[in-house]
Amino acid sequence: MKVISVEEMRNADAYTIANYVPSKELMRRAAQGVYDAYQDGWSGQKTLIICGSGNNGGDGYALAQIMKSDGHDVTVLRVSGKFSEDGQFYYDKCLAAGIRVLAVNEDEVNWKAYDIFVDCIFGTGFKGVPRDPAAGVIAAVNREREERGAFVISVDINSGMNGDTGEAEIAVASDLTVSIGYYKHGLFRGRAHELIGRLENVDIGIIFPEE
Repeated sequence: MKVISVEEMRNADAYTIANYVPSKELMRRAAQGVYDAYQDGWSGQKTLIICGSGNNGGDGYALAQIMKSDGHDVTVLRVSGKFSEDGQFYYDKCLAAGIRVLAVNEDEVNWKAYDIFVDCIFGTGFKGVPRDPAAGVIAAVNREREERGAFVISVDINSGMNGDTGEAEIAVASDLTVSIGYYKHGLFRGRAHELIGRLENVDIGIIFPEE
C-alpha cells in the first residue's frame, strides 16, 4: 500500500495529465471510483453532494452527473460561486442534465431531506481552519450524521483535515472516505482515526515519473 505526501500526489497528477490522461478524464474516473465504492448504497436514497471551488468540488459535480444518469435522486449544493476549469466543465454538465443545484446563502437547505451527504468541499491541499460558509456546512453535516444517522462520504479526504498531518480543528466526520489515486499521509495521522469511519482508495491511473 503506497502512502504519499500531498506534494507527491500533486506532482504525479500533473505528470499524468501532461503525458498520459487528460485532467477531465481523471476527474471522471475519480467520480466513478467514488460511485462504485458505495456500490448499491445509493439506491432509494436522497443524496446531497456538497461542492467547493476546487477540483474536489469538480469530482462532486462529475459524481452528480453519473448518479443522475443511473436514475438516483441527487442534488448539488454549491459552497462557492468559483470553479476550477474542470469543475466548471462538470458543473455545466450538471445543469445540462437538469440536476437540482442549490447555493449556500442563496437557497434554503432542508438538511433533513437527505439520507446521504457527499463531502467535496476541500481537497488534500487544504490547510488552516475552515471559515463560513464552509464551516457552517461542515457543522450541519456532522449534526445530521450524529443526530439521525445520515450517511457521510468524504471524497479524497475529510474536508478540514490537513492532507499531510491529519490535523483538523473543524472537519467532516465520515462513515466512508474514498481516497483518490493513492493514500495520503494525513489519512493515517492526527485526527484521522476519529474522523474516518471506513477508508478505501480508488486507482484512477495516476503514474509517477519514475514508473
